[in-house]
Amino acid sequence: MKSLLAVVVAIMGVASLVFGIVFIAQSGSAKQQIADGLQPMPLDQLNATYDRVDASQVQMMAAEEPNIQTGKAAPSAMYNYLTTQKTGLGLAQSNVGFADFLKMNGIIQVITGVGLLLAGLALMKKS
Repeated sequence: MKSLLAVVVAIMGVASLVFGIVFIAQSGSAKQQIADGLQPMPLDQLNATYDRVDASQVQMMAAEEPNIQTGKAAPSAMYNYLTTQKTGLGLAQSNVGFADFLKMNGIIQVITGVGLLLAGLALMKKS
């Protein structure tokens, strides 16, 4: 019975290791895909660009929104552009955060996999 448990634990460790490696690889390619989509802006300027666009959009919203709400005016092209740009940059930020989470999850999976594999091998030696 102990040897069966040892084999199951070792198999779970190997599976966890494999998934961890896959997660780490996928996070790198996801981040590269985001960077390619943001060209010509480098990925490391994403947060600063978002903050700059956000400030501009908030200022324009304060000036235009009262007239838009009352139906006296339509949103200007610049207001629409800044709102769209802010939305796109915000989505890019969340995708970068998800890619970073995926990488961290992969690292945790690898560590867990190594631990389970070692525990399975230790159980095999005892039985």
